[in-house]
Amino acid sequence: MTAQLTAAPPADTGRRRRFLRRLPWWIGAAFLIGAAVLWIFPFIWMVAASLKDNMEMFAGGLNLIPKDFRWDNYVRAWTDAHFGRYLINTIVVTGLTVLIVTVRCAMAGYVLARFRFRGSKLFMGVLMATLFVPTGYTIIPIVQVSMRLGLIDSLAGMILALSGAAYVSAILIYYGYFRQMPRELEEAAIVDGAGFFRTFFSVMLPLAMPVTSTVAILTFITTWNSFFLPLVFTFSRPNLRTVSVGMQAFVGESATDWSGMAAAGVISIVPVVLLFIFLQRYFVEGIAGAVKS
Repeated sequence: MTAQLTAAPPADTGRRRRFLRRLPWWIGAAFLIGAAVLWIFPFIWMVAASLKDNMEMFAGGLNLIPKDFRWDNYVRAWTDAHFGRYLINTIVVTGLTVLIVTVRCAMAGYVLARFRFRGSKLFMGVLMATLFVPTGYTIIPIVQVSMRLGLIDSLAGMILALSGAAYVSAILIYYGYFRQMPRELEEAAIVDGAGFFRTFFSVMLPLAMPVTSTVAILTFITTWNSFFLPLVFTFSRPNLRTVSVGMQAFVGESATDWSGMAAAGVISIVPVVLLFIFLQRYFVEGIAGAVKS
């Protein structure tokens, strides 16, 4: 028998095949890069606008490079517009709200996932129904209750009002995570003599740190950007304003300080970006763990 030798394909044909195999990946990468540029361009433009004066800001269009870097816009936003005070108020309100919401939603999700009681399905249905209730419909009873308790025009009242929302998404994230955890963890804790609260805080909650990071980030962003409730709670006390409400300081009766507002916007968004950069891994892990079941 004579072996039949087949000629090797030309080098150009092999390179063409490799190129065609990789072409969809290159197209996908180019599309994602373009989408990322379009996504972050408004933030980059706001940073550039914060270093311009008002005339250059409007005359420059989409130009990102200022002719003269106006760092005094940040000084004006920090001192003249009292954004330093507003930033401290926002950090206090957001930090305590995140703490209260995280603990409350974690306990609610844990009970709904691990215990069966009469009316639990009805409770879940009512909880889901609150997703369709607009925030504006609840502002009147919130203000009335706060006035009767003497909490209006105070940071404490603002914190309780912000943390008292349903936060159904956070409860459902904890619900999905706790539901897939093995029962042996709780049984071992009960054998060791741990009660409900010790089992929850010493065993279950530490294991849910990825979910806790996810809920903390979502609550942080929601509270940091909240406008309606902080506006109502600071009508008569402007010194208690948060950064979102403090943006009104740049809007005058006859003119608006757009460059100062852009500088204030950069100041207010930087903490959110830094928090997400440091906790993005836990954020992704928490979402993945919550929807796995």
